[in-house]
Amino acid sequence: MTTEQALKKLKEQTLKNDVYIGKEQIFDGKNTKAKFSKQDLPEVNQLFKKQWTWFPSLQSKNYALMPKELDQYRAKILKKDVLKRINALNKNLKAPKDAYAYLDKGQIKVSKSENGQKYDTGELIQDYDRQEYNSEIHLKAIRLLPIKSNSQTVEKEKNILKELVTRTVDYKVQNKTYSLKASELLKNAAVSKSMKVDIDMGDLKNKIADINRNQSTLNKKYTFKTHSGSIISVQGQSYGWALNVSKETKRIRDAFEKGKASLKAYNVYGIGYSTYGIGYHNTTNHGIGNTYAEVSIKEQRIWIYKNGQLKATTNVVTGRHNTNEDTPVGLWYIMYKQSPSTLEGSEAGNPHYSVKVNYWAPFTNSGCGFHDASWRRNWKSDAYLTQGSGGCVNTPPAVMKTVYDNLEQNEPVIIY
Repeated sequence: MTTEQALKKLKEQTLKNDVYIGKEQIFDGKNTKAKFSKQDLPEVNQLFKKQWTWFPSLQSKNYALMPKELDQYRAKILKKDVLKRINALNKNLKAPKDAYAYLDKGQIKVSKSENGQKYDTGELIQDYDRQEYNSEIHLKAIRLLPIKSNSQTVEKEKNILKELVTRTVDYKVQNKTYSLKASELLKNAAVSKSMKVDIDMGDLKNKIADINRNQSTLNKKYTFKTHSGSIISVQGQSYGWALNVSKETKRIRDAFEKGKASLKAYNVYGIGYSTYGIGYHNTTNHGIGNTYAEVSIKEQRIWIYKNGQLKATTNVVTGRHNTNEDTPVGLWYIMYKQSPSTLEGSEAGNPHYSVKVNYWAPFTNSGCGFHDASWRRNWKSDAYLTQGSGGCVNTPPAVMKTVYDNLEQNEPVIIY
């Protein structure tokens, strides 16, 4: 044939566009005409010249020729359909299992890899792009390969775990530091594909829970030395702190992963008006510190201490005893201070009261606190038995300003 005749035959060629992986047909494409045109004649002439030899030869040769005009069906539509078909096939095929390094009861181990049947979509599409302009498209059956146990990836994972188990985090809670060793607390772990360590936090969480149980003060009893020198035990109420074990465990896990050598406790919580653990920074006087308010129901008197120095003391009237409105005993804290203030609530014989006071310093969410009581006439030491307050600590107006000025927000209030 002449080059013109050859080009004409190429132009009349029908492409079946059937796609195979190996010997299996995976897609029946629609028939199309080849996109050869006059602009491909120079390329045909070049192939024609390549067929000339100096001497006669029986050797056969294959020549590839792509049309200059892009075949939109093959390049876009068919390619997209083939990709969908491969993905659909892969859904029902077994995936390979990669080998990976992991920590098992403190020992570094490597899992076995397993071959699968899933096709390597990326490689198949690349093979599609490399196909010659034949009527049918034949792709190689390239399967996804697992990561082998002797691969560089697994070796890198092993090194990450080896480094991890040598680390120590010094964890400081108040003025006490705990040396947390990965070799003792991180028994099970694995390395993800992004080379991030996935740690089983069970043992670590138990350790932080032990620290919290032994050192936290929330809802625990405190030893307290009264103004008279007596040693008493007082139950913590709103005053006290505890660690948020879950959040602290995650922080320490992150410290192990990043190689951070020391960490201070941060997620400390409490109850009442402030959700941060009140008293966390008090390490003296059994956790109460040296600035506090002391209330004796028996003596009907209060003592206000600041940095260990007595700043004010006065007789008071506490909650009415015969109606069970006693001022609640225990260890509380000053929630806030307000001057002046309007108190609203209820008490025996007065279900809806509203009174104005010059100074108000509550220590319970139920509405008990220190305040002046200009309406009170009975300030005797036994007044609380039948003529007490609705639960507050009534303080004589003449000394209430001094008491108020020496009270501090979050200051402990010991009532016994």
